[in-house]
Amino acid sequence: MDDRKYLTDEELSERYRGSISVGTLRNWRAMRIGPTYVKIGKAVLYPIEELEMWDRKNTVACRASRRLTMDAGE
Repeated sequence: MDDRKYLTDEELSERYRGSISVGTLRNWRAMRIGPTYVKIGKAVLYPIEELEMWDRKNTVACRASRRLTMDAGE
């Protein structure tokens, strides 16, 4: 089991399979968008708990998915 509570830029990029680069994270921080982070000195850390909330906030529900769940309930 992974006991980490925070991820670095590099680890966060890996979490999203490289679809969000370290440079993009840096730009997002400068623009105050993207996932919540903690800054301690020069270290930038992303709380995993906050990332999970960010994931839920950015989840896209498709119409077909709703229809499939309704069919399954019958």
